[in-house]
Amino acid sequence: TRKTGAAVTEMVRPRKPTDSFADAGRLFSAQVDEVPTMRVPRRPQSSSRHSFSGKHEFRMLPLLSNKDLTEAKRKELFVQKLAQCGVVFDFQNFDENIEGKEAKQQTLVEILDYMSDRVGIVTPDVYPTLFSMVSANLFRTIPPQINAFGDPYDPEEDEPREEPAWPHLYLVYHIFLRFLESGDFNSSAARPYIDQAFTTQLLDLFDCEDVRERESLKTVLHRIYGKMLGMRSFIRRSINNIFLQFTYETQRHNGVAELLEILGSIINGFTVPLKEEHINFLHRVLIPLHKARPMSLYYAQLSYCTIQFLDKDPMLGDSIIKALLRYWPKVNSPKELMFVNEIEGILDSIDPAQFTIICQMLFQQLVKCIVSPHFQVAERTLAMWRNTYIVNLITDNIHLVLPIVLSGIYRHSRSHWNRNIHNQVFQVLRFFVNVNEEMFEHCLAEFRSMRDSERQRSAKNTNWWTKIEKLAK
Repeated sequence: TRKTGAAVTEMVRPRKPTDSFADAGRLFSAQVDEVPTMRVPRRPQSSSRHSFSGKHEFRMLPLLSNKDLTEAKRKELFVQKLAQCGVVFDFQNFDENIEGKEAKQQTLVEILDYMSDRVGIVTPDVYPTLFSMVSANLFRTIPPQINAFGDPYDPEEDEPREEPAWPHLYLVYHIFLRFLESGDFNSSAARPYIDQAFTTQLLDLFDCEDVRERESLKTVLHRIYGKMLGMRSFIRRSINNIFLQFTYETQRHNGVAELLEILGSIINGFTVPLKEEHINFLHRVLIPLHKARPMSLYYAQLSYCTIQFLDKDPMLGDSIIKALLRYWPKVNSPKELMFVNEIEGILDSIDPAQFTIICQMLFQQLVKCIVSPHFQVAERTLAMWRNTYIVNLITDNIHLVLPIVLSGIYRHSRSHWNRNIHNQVFQVLRFFVNVNEEMFEHCLAEFRSMRDSERQRSAKNTNWWTKIEKLAK
């Protein structure tokens, strides 16, 4: 196994460390007139590590398709091949044991074809060998998430490492999926093997960097959730724990998007009315994911899960929007765009009574988006007036929405730097005039009166400060 450590920093003129702070950093360890040299990227390491006990010889056994074999001999040979594929090769060195790696790959392909073409071959006596083979190949240590320079891995900036052993892992995942999807699968016989320890190890693999493996894991875990009814509650709790740790501790996990995809299917199967456990999950686990920094990596899946809850219970619209307003980004415009998109999706499914409750608080925030100097945020918010259902909700509650929106956008309608925003604001103002011209004129008169009062107050304050300045001189 390759040893890893902190990135080594080289100086033009290295100093001998004299105290415990000598290695605190390359800038602090350099003299004033010294210029640190650029760091040399370390050799890339694989995205996982197996334990190897030495060289293995992989001996090819007779083919399962051999017509001279009896069914009993073929079954015995099938189990032998499964056991043989429990041998794990070291892919850190691609030139090592090439023949053995190719032989194992051919054997895995043969097993997969055999399981696909035949029925009744996966009997309970095969389970121990099959699970032993799957565990030996899949379960391994995921190393620390660092990039080539030894800095923390950033999924938004750094390229993910691909698993070098993927040619073998790909086939093992497909063999396990074929087993789970087989008509011969017996959940009672699989219960001793698909237990909490096995499921926990599967969930740990979601933190790997290889997207291909996470996609396979997503399918495997979804099949286990559907087949093993007794494991459903444990799987949901385990995913909850991963999300809570991600939100409140690390904010680093590669598999959040895939886990949310699984939850989207699970939420879709919840019965109505929703259980208290599920509502607590929404408010305590799902909604707080909006405040994590790397939200862009899983925004689509998170938004889908939130709207799934709303489809199950439209009365949750009030609490969901209030929670989103609480986590609304202050200085992150790309993230603000995601929030606006999600708000529109929620408003598409919200109950009209819930909209009446939340509309004033919501439009106070949306007005800030309309007058935002970031034109994409303003443009995306104004695009809500093209949504027929949202327009109908605004029309029914115009007495609550118009005073808030008018005072905000009328003040800034001519000061925004983007002319497209001017045109869209004008269209929104025209919409309000067409809906209720009398109310629009009344609100406009109140706004102008308030603006004149503010100007008079400002002029009065200026005069007072001018007099005070003269007296001070």
